Amino acid sequence: MATPLAYRIRPAKLEEVAGQQALTEPGSWFAAMVEEGRCCSAIFWGPPGVGKTTLARVMADAASLPFVQLSAVSAGKAEVQDVVRRAQAAGQTWLLFLDEIHRFNKAQQDVLLPYIEDGTLILVGATTENPSFSLNNALLSRCRVIVLKSLSVSELRQIVSRGAAFLGAESPGFSLNTEALDWLAENSDGDGRYALNALESLFQADPKCHWHLQAVEKQSLRRAARYDRDGDSHYDLISALHKSIRDSSADGAVYWLARMLEAGEQPLYIVRRLIRIATEDIGLADPKALTIALDAHRMYEILGSPEGEQGLFEAAIYLSLSAKSNATYLAEKQARQLAKDTRAADVPMHLRNAPSKLMKQLGHGKAYQYAHNSEHGVVDQSHFPAELGEVTLYKPVARGFERTLQERIDWIAKKRQG
Repeated sequence: MATPLAYRIRPAKLEEVAGQQALTEPGSWFAAMVEEGRCCSAIFWGPPGVGKTTLARVMADAASLPFVQLSAVSAGKAEVQDVVRRAQAAGQTWLLFLDEIHRFNKAQQDVLLPYIEDGTLILVGATTENPSFSLNNALLSRCRVIVLKSLSVSELRQIVSRGAAFLGAESPGFSLNTEALDWLAENSDGDGRYALNALESLFQADPKCHWHLQAVEKQSLRRAARYDRDGDSHYDLISALHKSIRDSSADGAVYWLARMLEAGEQPLYIVRRLIRIATEDIGLADPKALTIALDAHRMYEILGSPEGEQGLFEAAIYLSLSAKSNATYLAEKQARQLAKDTRAADVPMHLRNAPSKLMKQLGHGKAYQYAHNSEHGVVDQSHFPAELGEVTLYKPVARGFERTLQERIDWIAKKRQG
């Protein structure tokens, strides 16, 4: 089987690694550790194709440790224990690189603990998922979590140039012009492995060709947006959309909304979040916001994609530019907590229902003041259990329509006092 280009030109030294300057630049803790020939158990967390395997191999080579690679997709306890037996038989610490480590369940993760503890294994786990969600605390406490970033276009250009030079040495007629090389770098979405695979596909198509931009565009496919509806990218994007609207950035909101749609997110999921934003972050400062969000939901149900998605953008812009208030949201939270704390408190007699003669005889509804019988439709009576007294839960802000509601609250209070 042909070895992939990404493997054949994998950097052997830290100074050859593109990107991750926080780890590779002279004077960094990681570079110092590698220079001294030391290793540490670590979890490399980052998107695909950013150098997780490469950094683990560089670390193992610098420390002269045997390197064993397993994938948690196909390996389990038996494979890990086999590596342990071989390391113990050799009487030497081995570096175990466990790709997709988030696929291991708790029992499988626990198998690793004693061997990390006694020095049989240096564990380097690679994951694209948030390790705080997928790995147990016992394992995390024994490993250093290292966050890797997507590669920049300039870093990808460096990788593609290196790959093109390598392939050109194998077949002297193969090369790319500057525009073609830039296109590969710009359309690899921060993934060095993807960029090299795309380059190698050009080589396989014609190893004697001097590739130009138009031919590369015709031969290659744009990389699909990196997105997992159950992963961090999903939650990061919806968080960015929500916070842009909360911060009144209409431009930011439409950008993140477009990012989600282009990545394949379900529009109905997005519009449900817009409805939530309308009540959580705008509330009664602009009562129309909820109507706009609900109308966007209805529009999408009627038209579907892509026409119905226009309503999502309209709603996102309107919500962004609406007056903001979380007073309703806070009132709900405080009311729910108060209800939990006082769930045994009795309903005051004057607020109780009295549908029968017996209930009236027992005092249900007694002394209740009917608001419509008062001059201003306002009465002075308690609306909480006796032990609570009067409680203020809803506190409007001085923005938008809630300013008017505060004036109404103040007017009601004066009438009750009068």
